[in-house]
Amino acid sequence: MTTTARTLTLGHSPDSDDAFMFYGLASGNVPTEGLEYEHILKDIQTLNDWAKEGRLDTTAISVHAYAYVAKTYAILNHGASMGEKDYGPMVVSKTAASPSELAGRRIAIPGLMTSAYLALRLCIGEFEPVVMPFDAIMEAVAAGSVAYGLLIHEGQLTHEKLGLRSIVNLGTWWWESHGLPLPLGVNTIRRALPDDVKNKASRQLKASIEYGLAHRPEALAWALRYARGMETSTADTFVGMYVNRRTVDLGDDGRRSIRLFLARGAAAGIVPDVGDIDFVD
Repeated sequence: MTTTARTLTLGHSPDSDDAFMFYGLASGNVPTEGLEYEHILKDIQTLNDWAKEGRLDTTAISVHAYAYVAKTYAILNHGASMGEKDYGPMVVSKTAASPSELAGRRIAIPGLMTSAYLALRLCIGEFEPVVMPFDAIMEAVAAGSVAYGLLIHEGQLTHEKLGLRSIVNLGTWWWESHGLPLPLGVNTIRRALPDDVKNKASRQLKASIEYGLAHRPEALAWALRYARGMETSTADTFVGMYVNRRTVDLGDDGRRSIRLFLARGAAAGIVPDVGDIDFVD
């Protein structure tokens, strides 16, 4: 008797780090035990909006957005993107400025539910957000359309080529404030799925990350399709920043940082209080 495969919708960003992370599944190198995955590539703000509607079975979202979808989705212990003490989302400008000068200014951001936006609010307080696609921000600052821009992807490595300078690195700020990595993105799974399906999907998504790390050259070659013209060495550096041991498992400090990040956002009145947060192995 033939068993019909169950298809799960899998949402992630069309970026080199996410492509690297899901290469094992996309290439068919990770056994899926009767599951099939429909890869849906959308920018993170779209995925955040869709998560509020509960559209996808398993999806990458911003940690910020989790405050609005905790009843529908659970956070997986693997698949996270975290800033560290020497890297993370950053505000850039054509001219030098201090972080204290950013309060009240117009700043281009990649979405109102991105973790970078929440981190910047916690760092500098109120400012005037100008929402635009994440991959248009760096060029908008260089062209003078906006004076400041919040970068969340490879622009963190390439902004100097456009004559831009970093005003504040939010990964560094969070580390210096709390001694913890800055939580940015997580993989989530729909709570309503059957337990056996959730367990299989969790194992397979983790196996995909581990496969990419164990087969780095071929996974990186796949990821370069989504690197928007980055040189291989730059893409390799960027992938290494956001797909690493913390991506395989958040660790106690990663889970603690997510709880603190959302608790601080709630205390500041920016996000709803989600209470205790559970994580799925």
